[in-house]
Order: sequence, then structure tokens, then C-alpha cells
Amino acid sequence: MDIVDKSTRSRMMSGIRGKNTKPEILIRSLLHRRGYRFRIHDRKLPGKPDIVLPKYRAVIFINGCFWHGHKCNLFKMPSTRTEFWENKINTNRLNDERSIRALQAEGWRIAIVWECAMKGPKKKDETCIIDSISIWLRGENKNLEI
Repeated sequence: MDIVDKSTRSRMMSGIRGKNTKPEILIRSLLHRRGYRFRIHDRKLPGKPDIVLPKYRAVIFINGCFWHGHKCNLFKMPSTRTEFWENKINTNRLNDERSIRALQAEGWRIAIVWECAMKGPKKKDETCIIDSISIWLRGENKNLEI
């Protein structure tokens, strides 16, 4: 049984953003301050990456730990409608894998920044995060996960 009524839950869920989230805006701001220029949510690319840096042939996904089923302290499977949520999260994971494979096939380099890197008890310093991304962008590594 849910702890709030149906209309309250609906209002709460409709307030959850898929684009321009706080973690996404933070990473964009840090990149911009370092002089990187980018596009956002490019519909022409598989998975509509959150940040696209064409100069570096690189894309960055900023993933919410709950929605992508990250194995961290921020993810907990809901105790109600478990089957629905398992299907939803597994579908998101499959879509992520499909998008990453398609981007790699097109020669894109891929970084994934998890929400837990920017909030919660295991939060990393902003400077550490942007330094890692900068080093990756200027380097040869194909993938990065923070």
C-alpha cells in the first residue's frame, strides 16, 4: 500500500524531470566554466545523450540512480508494485545498453556520470568530477564512468 493517495502520487511523479535535472545542469555549468562547448539532448544520436561534445566525438549521460537501477546507496526497489518497477528499470537498462552500443558503433566516446557521484554520502567533490571529465575528454579512453 502506498503511503500517499493516488492523486498526490501522480502529482509527485509528474514533477520528476527527464531533462535539465539538477545534476545535468551542474555538469553543464562545470564544463562551460572550463571552456567546453557542447550541445544538449541531440535527437539525432541514439539515446539522446544529455551532453554532446562533437569536437571530442564524446557524449555524456547523467543517469539518475533510481531510474537506471544503479547498484548504490541511492537505489532501492520500491516495495509496492515491484513487478512494474522491475520491468520499468530493466527496460531503461536495456535501452541504455542499446544506445551505448549504437553510439560506439558510430565512433562516439561515452561517459556516464551517476547521480550518487553528485549527492548522498559518497558524493565526490565537483572539482574532482570535472577534472576526471576533462582528462577523459583530452585523452584516448573510449569510456568513463563516475
